[in-house]
Amino acid sequence: MILVSDGHAQTGALNKDPSILLKKYLDLDLKGARLNPLTWEAQKPYIAWKEETIWGHVVVITGYQVIEDIDQWDVKNNLDVVIPVEFKVVGSIYLEKAVFFPEPHVERIGFRLKAINGIWRVIDPIVPPHVGQKRVINFVRQAMVEEKDPAHLSALTALRDDVRRRQ
Repeated sequence: MILVSDGHAQTGALNKDPSILLKKYLDLDLKGARLNPLTWEAQKPYIAWKEETIWGHVVVITGYQVIEDIDQWDVKNNLDVVIPVEFKVVGSIYLEKAVFFPEPHVERIGFRLKAINGIWRVIDPIVPPHVGQKRVINFVRQAMVEEKDPAHLSALTALRDDVRRRQ
């Protein structure tokens, strides 16, 4: 049985709904926490892995929904659960080439949360960053400000415009 929140315990405490911790992790990802090694640190309290994979691409999303219906969860036991999440995907950006590939669809991923040292943690899957469309546009704008090479600036401008068109 999964216990309900008491409102006073820390996020991730076993007496809280594990979906609360999952939402905090996903909110940070939506805001681009994994786009920068320094901001990735903000996600550490929610995950079990020690290092972030270096991704060659970012999944651009307009939002996500954690499935609240416990009947759709895969409850392994009191301390191990898989919670489905649906992402509204716009497409993917491949960072090395600064190219956007539109592929609008709904992606459903089951996130496994498990009690580790008495606290809920996301243990898998480790997926590429799923970043909000507006945050991605701002990320590209910042790269444009810092870019000195005219050819790279042109590619970044085209990328920004392409992602923006998908709104």
